[in-house]
Amino acid sequence: MTIDFGRVITAMVTPFDKEGNVHYAEAERLAAYLADNGSDGIVVCGTTGESPTLSWDEEYELFQIVKKAVAGKSKVIAGTGSNSTSEAIEATQKAAKLGVDGSLQVVPYYNKPPQVGLYQHFAAIAAACDLPMMLYNIPGRTGQALEPETIAKLAKLDGIVAIKESTGNLDIASQIRSLTPPDFAIYSGDDSLTLPILSVGGVGVVSVASHLVGNQIQSMISAFASGQNQVATQLHIKMLPLFKGLFFAPNPMPIKAALKLQGWEVGGLRLPMCELPAESLPHLQQLLQHQGLI
Repeated sequence: MTIDFGRVITAMVTPFDKEGNVHYAEAERLAAYLADNGSDGIVVCGTTGESPTLSWDEEYELFQIVKKAVAGKSKVIAGTGSNSTSEAIEATQKAAKLGVDGSLQVVPYYNKPPQVGLYQHFAAIAAACDLPMMLYNIPGRTGQALEPETIAKLAKLDGIVAIKESTGNLDIASQIRSLTPPDFAIYSGDDSLTLPILSVGGVGVVSVASHLVGNQIQSMISAFASGQNQVATQLHIKMLPLFKGLFFAPNPMPIKAALKLQGWEVGGLRLPMCELPAESLPHLQQLLQHQGLI
């Protein structure tokens, strides 16, 4: 199985209304905007989308709404991972029936399985679900890392086509590239490391900043791909303050506040996440103004 998820994939926020319910109409509007402004793909119900506090019914509804909103312009990748293998399989099978283009499968969190358990977890999902899978390696949130050797074994399985690499370690990205076939896609999970990961064989980014600068990130990746390294570096340096500034507090607190400053009705966050403190808003506002985003 091969699939091209594209270069820029936005990990989309989940809008809420004033009562804390999912604001489906705003999710539809935001997804359509992203598809028209640099997003080749959209991850729905990932960490940025506050998946830990969404019900499965809310997630299934979001998958359908976003799929309809992007109308074939962008791939839709469903965040259906879990620290229960059977739950991940059930959710992924349901998402496949709803017509999404792929699934994002996070390393099981909290229970800290060994590498053989991780391999069996992802292999079982791949065997049970006819849907291209992107692995998601983010040990800072899950408490366990997927080692390059395990990733290499998984890359040999039908259906496992990509990884969102979020260790923040370029040596690990390099090891993954050296151990996997060329068509296994490596995506940066950190906006600030997109260009460095491209240089060691990555193909793109699963991005938060692309809510705001999707076209600019596309331009940076295109410049690198066409050998215009100086142009790519200049774009990277220009956007770097934004890349870093959107993570001065836990994600998705800053990006939701930034979108609200732009006029999007994304609402607050569900507990235990909370809104960005009021004293932090002037810093964020200044950052967006400097980038010409408000």
